[in-house]
Amino acid sequence: MLHFEQSSLIKAPIEQVWQFHEQPDILHQLTPPWQPVQIIRRQGGLEVGAISEFRLWLGFVPITWVARHTQCDPPHSFVDEQILGPMQSWTHHHQFTPEGKHTRLTDRIDYELPGGLLAEWLLGGWVNSRLREMFRYRHDVTQQALKHHS
Repeated sequence: MLHFEQSSLIKAPIEQVWQFHEQPDILHQLTPPWQPVQIIRRQGGLEVGAISEFRLWLGFVPITWVARHTQCDPPHSFVDEQILGPMQSWTHHHQFTPEGKHTRLTDRIDYELPGGLLAEWLLGGWVNSRLREMFRYRHDVTQQALKHHS
């Protein structure tokens, strides 16, 4: 099992950071423009049972990725898990922790690549570097969107 974590201090109260993530178009806002990802659908908000579906492009090959929210504790956390996609397993924990007037936003992902230990050894560093790029972008977008709320 591989692990990834990105944490940032967002200069806004926890309620506003949570509300930002509840927006209907949040996936469009948080998807880096350089990534070959198409958002197909989002059903529900952050609550348990909500579904997000993406089409990823690996060269010319489309890959469907579907995630379902399995836990939700407003305004502190929610969890989504891959139910269809390229990973052997994928669990993404979104944590919102108050720090004074600000919020610590932490994304933690536990995942397994298809192909077992050899695939993880060969590709794990590359996958983590792609995740680091994506979550830096997401946290920067969140910070910028909420900068006037501190």
